[in-house]
Amino acid sequence: MRLAGATKSTTLEPFMHAAFYESVGPAGEVLQLAELPDPAPAPGEVRVRVQWSGVNPSDVKSRAGLRSKVMPFPRVIPHSDGMGVIDAVGEGVSAARVGERVWLWNAAWGRANGTAAQMICLPQRQAVPLPEGVSGEAGACLGIPALTAMHAVLTQGGVAGKRVLIAGGAGAVSHYALQIASRMGAAQLFTTVSSDAKAALAREAGADVALNYKSEPVVERVRELTHGKGLDRIIELDLAVNGTLDLDMLRTGGELVVYGSSPLPLNLPFGVLLAKNIRLAFFIVYHLDDEERARATGALQRALARGELAHNIALRLPLQSIVQAHEAVEQGRAVGNVVLQVV
Repeated sequence: MRLAGATKSTTLEPFMHAAFYESVGPAGEVLQLAELPDPAPAPGEVRVRVQWSGVNPSDVKSRAGLRSKVMPFPRVIPHSDGMGVIDAVGEGVSAARVGERVWLWNAAWGRANGTAAQMICLPQRQAVPLPEGVSGEAGACLGIPALTAMHAVLTQGGVAGKRVLIAGGAGAVSHYALQIASRMGAAQLFTTVSSDAKAALAREAGADVALNYKSEPVVERVRELTHGKGLDRIIELDLAVNGTLDLDMLRTGGELVVYGSSPLPLNLPFGVLLAKNIRLAFFIVYHLDDEERARATGALQRALARGELAHNIALRLPLQSIVQAHEAVEQGRAVGNVVLQVV
């Protein structure tokens, strides 16, 4: 990682530590550390002194240029998720918010400045009070992993009384989704894993059945365990890889809720979709509408306040180790969430 030359001027303007990139590419080549001017909140905004920054696959893909080779802004401070304390407010925001512990969502979505810095300014609704007793590092896992999981479980009428499979049960999103679906009344809860250790983690999260896709015939086992009825819902993280198998496991009229896919051609058999009346629901958590986000956020806040969620944090690193964090996410070496402590 390049250490950028200090950008300080001769003025007395205060500065913050920040990580950023000015071109897309490999983490070790484009990520930089430097001191940048402290931001000031605009009307309707709060300024948050960041304590923890979450690193998600979408952050890594954007930095690598997998979404676009064109920089959206001349300089990008990455990461949409984070946690910190409000230390200043803009015009129109109650001064009572100063001192609040908050978690953040969409901090870097469509914006130049994310949470990989000591301070960030953003619209006040994107800073949600963190319930008492929830750790700071857990707060940096909520904006994408936990909200994605919550919406995937709640959408299309929820999972109460349904036979549900959540793909990749040891992953950051799926680990939350298993816990949420278990508490929201799923009748039978399946997941897929690739090792005994991941199976144990998934069962602790609420899975009734953890199927090792490397050693078990997943479709046949699901048919057996549902007595030939099939699944009511599948929550899918990689439609391109698993789509055909998903259709085999779903009952007629089943639901396929999709929040991710590999960059492979998507080839689903129309005849099967039609004959089985399969309902497809695609979503990206960044684009939840106001009603959807309010519902998912409210449910998440209640679960956090009651201490119902375990947070699987695989790697905690300082901001200075942002390259290592990006590479861990990129290479799939972290089983769970990756967070950076910002000091």
